[in-house]
Amino acid sequence: MADTIADFNAFRARMNDLILGAGNLTISRFFALDSRTYEAGALGVKTKEMLGLVSSLVLRCDDCVTYHVLRCHEEGVTREEFLEIFSVGLVVGGSIVIPHLRRAMARLEELEAVRESP
Repeated sequence: MADTIADFNAFRARMNDLILGAGNLTISRFFALDSRTYEAGALGVKTKEMLGLVSSLVLRCDDCVTYHVLRCHEEGVTREEFLEIFSVGLVVGGSIVIPHLRRAMARLEELEAVRESP
């Protein structure tokens, strides 16, 4: 896990630039599909990001958990909603999700600390 959200964002941006800059059509199309999937449609962006967070918890992908915690926060997900999202991920994924739930909560705590600082 990256030390901070800033570290995560910097690494993600740098690697995405490197990967997409390589010019592989399949990779570029997959990245575009991923981006399009989270656009508003029959479901809103907030709902889709919450679904992405549950899926990431169940699949135990810490980078994905961090990304979707950030996106959910940007979409206005409340702390109470986060806790319900975490509950769904835990029930669906079982106890093996607990370490990833801890990381998700740590990221949420970091975001809340930044928001509360002057």
